[in-house]
Amino acid sequence: MLIDFFYALREAGLPVSLKEWLTLLEALKRQLVFASIDDFYLLARTVLIKDEKYFDRFDQVFARQVRGIETALGDLQTEIPEDWLKKQVEKFLSDEEKSRLEAMGWDKLMQTLQQRLAEQKERHQGGNKWIGTGGTSPFGAYGYNPEGIRIGQHESRHRRAVKVWDQREFRNLDDSGELGTRNLKVALRALREFARSGAAEVLDLDATIAATAKNAGYLDLKLVPELHNAVKVIVLFDIGGSMDDHIRVCEELFAAARSEFKHLETFYFHNCVYEGVWRDNSRRHKDRIPTWDLIHTYGADYKLILVGDASMSPYEIVYPGGSVEHMNEDAGEVWLKRLTSHFRHAVWLNPAAPERWEYTQSIAMIKERMSERMYTLTVDGLTQAIQALKKSAA
Repeated sequence: MLIDFFYALREAGLPVSLKEWLTLLEALKRQLVFASIDDFYLLARTVLIKDEKYFDRFDQVFARQVRGIETALGDLQTEIPEDWLKKQVEKFLSDEEKSRLEAMGWDKLMQTLQQRLAEQKERHQGGNKWIGTGGTSPFGAYGYNPEGIRIGQHESRHRRAVKVWDQREFRNLDDSGELGTRNLKVALRALREFARSGAAEVLDLDATIAATAKNAGYLDLKLVPELHNAVKVIVLFDIGGSMDDHIRVCEELFAAARSEFKHLETFYFHNCVYEGVWRDNSRRHKDRIPTWDLIHTYGADYKLILVGDASMSPYEIVYPGGSVEHMNEDAGEVWLKRLTSHFRHAVWLNPAAPERWEYTQSIAMIKERMSERMYTLTVDGLTQAIQALKKSAA
């Protein structure tokens, strides 16, 4: 198994040398870890991986090669029996049948969930009321409802859930993805601004020639401070859910931005920005950064770029507690206003196809709250966004 693991790491493009591999084998021989997959994972990653940007790729290989590892769901306020959510029948409805189902609305949905948790005593399948599977109830998995709470289903199917019960795990964007980034780099380069700073240590050739000529041919060196990239950028990436369809183009943007800007800060959020963002998706439930800290730490001269498909339940934008994952105290639109009030040079890049925008209510709502500064995540759209940032800075 260990030899296969080594070859799998190399095939995934991870820079694991034979010397590092022998070091891992020596550590196992000395029983630094024993009979624990978690301890072996930590030891292997520590010995083999020297750059944190490869952590996600290592995790993927480790999961494929070493079986039996599951992501903990964390503590839930109410335990729901696993048998209630076991996938036995998956509900498929025609478009006509779907149209006959009605959404409850936010307040009624949350009140009804509280009632079901208090009243339900057994498993249900194929119904339209209780927490279960394969039906049209708003609560459960593998069924259909125009507005529901997804419980016990590992991925989205219809993208109609307004809240997700389970704790989900997302992966970081890979900044090593260079495919298709060249044109994005060219577009981003238009935003770069240069300023001279530091000691005068760079030769100014034109000034030196002019001064030497005036000095009757005696060399008169003229020095100026070095030019430095002065633009400051914060990029907030929406991650997970419907954004899984756009990972490739987001990774291209991520790689391009990392190479073009000296002063770049990147953070993640899900669907809409709320009271916390995070830098590492593997630790997003533990190491959240208050959004207020972004506002208080980074000056108004930073350019803010939000990247997301803006496709979500409208409740996530306008309702306290409307987040699909947690009970947020302030609505998403409140945090968007706080961010755009501080970072006056702000745009939203949307990877969703433009023809979808007018048919998705939440996209129109986000665009309005961004003062119409929403652009497609294409080279042309990015060029327009850069021009908008430069215009707002003028």
